[in-house]
Amino acid sequence: MKKQIPNLITLLNLFCGCLAMLFAVHGLFEMVALFVFLGIFFDFFDGFAARMLKVQSELGLQLDSLADMVTSGVVPGIVMYKLLLMSTTGGWSSAMFAGVENNFYTSGFQISSIIPFIGFVITLASGYRLAKFNIDENQTESFIGLPTPANALLIISLPLILAYQNFPLLNDVILNQWFLLAVTALSAYLLNANLPLFALKFKTWNFKDNAIRYIFLILCVVLLITLKYLAVPIIIVTYILLSVVSKLGTK
Repeated sequence: MKKQIPNLITLLNLFCGCLAMLFAVHGLFEMVALFVFLGIFFDFFDGFAARMLKVQSELGLQLDSLADMVTSGVVPGIVMYKLLLMSTTGGWSSAMFAGVENNFYTSGFQISSIIPFIGFVITLASGYRLAKFNIDENQTESFIGLPTPANALLIISLPLILAYQNFPLLNDVILNQWFLLAVTALSAYLLNANLPLFALKFKTWNFKDNAIRYIFLILCVVLLITLKYLAVPIIIVTYILLSVVSKLGTK
């Protein structure tokens, strides 16, 4: 029974991903964020539990990636699809899709533009990254490319910034079709780029061995308190920059 505890935690991640997917389809982005965050929380602790209980297994590795594919792959793809749909149908004022969804389901699935479907490039790139991760023995202590949970947080932060930050100029930028397409392309690239990034895995708790992790976590708290949802994209950029600086410092 002990060896199944991490797998049960992973299944909670998958369950949260399923709920987030349903909420994303209906444009309920606050609930999407809640369940993606919970899913990522379970994703972190399934590996932690497996290491603590010394029950790591190939089954757990595969199950973890399958759960991540839903929570951190399918969900951000749907969110980007929704954002691109907003950008082609009138902006945030029509974000609740009062008329768009009715036409989508009742008019014989009429597609006015293929552009929103480009958002699912994020899902495809996430699947490719997760498959590579499972067979790559060089990503046990660090990551190569942006982890799918970090990328998911980046994407789902965009509608939350629209809803709660209330910066008209920023809203116009986020709902610009070309900006969203650029974010989609950048997201797909970073997921599979040959870019070494540190992992938030603590083998010990002393500061010397984990200085970059503690600094990053402190920065995250400060940024989230001061900038709220707008902090998320900045945190992702900071994560990449700290990883690059750390890598250069070891050469």
